[in-house]
Amino acid sequence: MLDCRASGAPEVPGQQMAEGATAVTSKPTYSISDLAREFSITTRAIRFYEDKGMLSPARRGQTRVYRPEDRVRLKLILRGKRLGLSLEESAEIINMYDPAHGNVEQIQRLLDSIRTKRARLQEQLQDIHALMAELDEAEARCLENLSTESLNK
Repeated sequence: MLDCRASGAPEVPGQQMAEGATAVTSKPTYSISDLAREFSITTRAIRFYEDKGMLSPARRGQTRVYRPEDRVRLKLILRGKRLGLSLEESAEIINMYDPAHGNVEQIQRLLDSIRTKRARLQEQLQDIHALMAELDEAEARCLENLSTESLNK
């Protein structure tokens, strides 16, 4: 739930399935290739999230079968990544989803992560500005020394 909306279920009832997806008891399912194509990631990345316990598709023999819930989780994992959250932070927030008891704690945890990330980025931005000023000063000294050296020759 990395977008402050309850979204543990498929996003839109009757949503179109990815190309090649199949319906089982009127719920769409997705192959690993379907999800990789939809989210522009590699199948290896999806397997990585499985290895980390963040996705757990059903199996039909050797074939992974992803449910709409898996697709939403993958979408939230990738959104957390874009926000700069660690996999652990994303997993913690996603796993807090509890529609029966509301999502106030989940949303508060996400807000805390956003605020922490923003504060960290502000510090880095200040450090970058300070470094840029130092580089400007060093460049100016170098240029001054070069012009002095040229005049002394």
